[in-house]
Amino acid sequence: MNRVPRVLINLKAYPQALGDKSVMIAKVAEEVWKETGVLVGIAPNLVDLSLVAKSVEIPVFSQHVDPFEVGARTGHVVPMAIKEVGASGSLINHSEKQVKLRFIKESVDMLRTLGLTTIVCSPTPEESAAVSALGPSAIAIEPPELIGTGISVSRAKPEIVTDSVRAVMGVNPKVKVLCGAGITSREDVKAAIELGSYGVLVASAIVKSPKPKEKILELVGPFQSVI
Repeated sequence: MNRVPRVLINLKAYPQALGDKSVMIAKVAEEVWKETGVLVGIAPNLVDLSLVAKSVEIPVFSQHVDPFEVGARTGHVVPMAIKEVGASGSLINHSEKQVKLRFIKESVDMLRTLGLTTIVCSPTPEESAAVSALGPSAIAIEPPELIGTGISVSRAKPEIVTDSVRAVMGVNPKVKVLCGAGITSREDVKAAIELGSYGVLVASAIVKSPKPKEKILELVGPFQSVI
């Protein structure tokens, strides 16, 4: 099912979220979804993708995908492979794994054909407008200079969010906009919603929290009034 979560947790390759620990965080996220009705998704490290996808009902995303068909593709993450293990879709063009626009288009097209969700990361309103023309499920606004800083784009650079939402809606109003980079608190999420975001993309705020369930509950709270 093509579902864009309100809160997407990127586990990256943090040691707190590898192997069985990735499943633990995913199950906590699933508990929050069942308790609140706010859809939470998770993007585990690629080596844990199959393990996590088989363990929970919430959407599970690959952190990256390569736009290639199955076959002699050593070292590549092909779309059919992530579908076979139960993934709901993939992140594309994260600032830590950037690809060219041609690769974004080919990845979006291939994943769409497979019925999978595509969330493309973008640093600027101008790039967001170009990407929205490709028809992804969602675009995640992430100025790279704010990623991992604890300073949210929704409060530090709100104009990037509002300009991106306006740009995307002007090109393809079906594309949902997520706000990423530095989201750490309930106030950050509220600001993102007020600026027009459908959801948020988060990472270290949850993965590094000593109480991940409490942190996820905090971040989904503002969405309970909009779902």
